Amino acid sequence: MSVFNLLFPDFSLILLGFLLARKQHWGGHFWSGVEKLVYFFLFPALLFYTTAKTQFDFHSTGNMLKTGIAATCCAMTLGWFTQFIFKAPPRYFESGVQTAFRFNSYIALAIASRLAGEQGTGLMAILIGFLVPLCNMAAVYALAHNSGRLLKEIASNPLVVGTACGVMFSLLGWHLPDGVAATLSRLGNASIALGLLAVGAGIRLSGLHEAKGYAASFLTIKLMLLPAAGWLIGRYLQLPLLQLQIVVIFCGLPTASSAFVLAARMGGNGPFVAFLVSASTLLSALSLPFWLSVVGP
Repeated sequence: MSVFNLLFPDFSLILLGFLLARKQHWGGHFWSGVEKLVYFFLFPALLFYTTAKTQFDFHSTGNMLKTGIAATCCAMTLGWFTQFIFKAPPRYFESGVQTAFRFNSYIALAIASRLAGEQGTGLMAILIGFLVPLCNMAAVYALAHNSGRLLKEIASNPLVVGTACGVMFSLLGWHLPDGVAATLSRLGNASIALGLLAVGAGIRLSGLHEAKGYAASFLTIKLMLLPAAGWLIGRYLQLPLLQLQIVVIFCGLPTASSAFVLAARMGGNGPFVAFLVSASTLLSALSLPFWLSVVGP
């Protein structure tokens, strides 16, 4: 499958969401409701369904996990170093550093499914399951490390809950009844389409203002340095081709759209984060094809 055919359906849905939000005048409440439906219900159902069906073999996927975790930790470290290089108004760093390492799970599973069907989705779900708690913990720590809300935020995250329940279900050796599996599969399909539309609807290109240095550094880390680290570490650990493709795609994803929600809810600089989320989404339409061509067929 060509890179164009792999990525076009997902980015066309993002573009469609962008156009619908600006031409149909359905209002912010409509798109806010769509985002909540996907984030709190449909997407956790997809993560549960995918991980519950996955036979976890950490012997064969261990190096892929090590690669994803190591590359993400590199991005976290680089993100934290930016506060010593640039001087910006208060809360810019605390709000924006999460965009250097958080990832858009909607786009992740959509591309993985297009690339390798359920096998690709299962591999991506493993990375999501392990990296969502780590990335959320680092993001919340930056905004609330003195407030005592860290564990509460992690434990109540619907993506963490959905993935953890699915992993436990799989490890216990249980099997989903056919009717339940079909229902969860349909919910999962809806989550990807609606999630991508919501990503497009949420694109905002204002809010940069005086933190241009921070913005450029966070975007460079997320879209270039993080996937470069994933590719180099994966090559060093001699990952199979599909696992290398999945982990490089994972590392090269645009930042999570929920980063804006977290920043706004915890008193951060919401407009700045909204700009970073939007810019990374738009720029990833160029960077992801590049990294897929680097990994090769």
